[in-house]
Amino acid sequence: YTPAFPSKPFESLYAAREWVYDFVHWYNEEHRHSGIQFVTPAQRHSGAERSILVNREAVYQAAKQRNPERWSRGTRNWAPVGEVWLNPENQDAEETGIRDKAA
Repeated sequence: YTPAFPSKPFESLYAAREWVYDFVHWYNEEHRHSGIQFVTPAQRHSGAERSILVNREAVYQAAKQRNPERWSRGTRNWAPVGEVWLNPENQDAEETGIRDKAA
């Protein structure tokens, strides 16, 4: 998932915790996710997503106007994606009450 993913067991509980702390920071604050239009989860949760995507749309449109020959189609859709799920298959289980029965 990430180039820094450990290839062997951690040497200590402290080392594991430190790695997870760094990974969670990277995942939420730095990694731009394709499923949410290449913004970070932190940007999405803070409400910054909309202004970032509006700016991206403007940048793409300006680039297309300057060099239309580079674009064979329209620009990328930078509209916010709305609701997303980490594990969409679990959504069905929640809606049907299967998860409640298993607990």
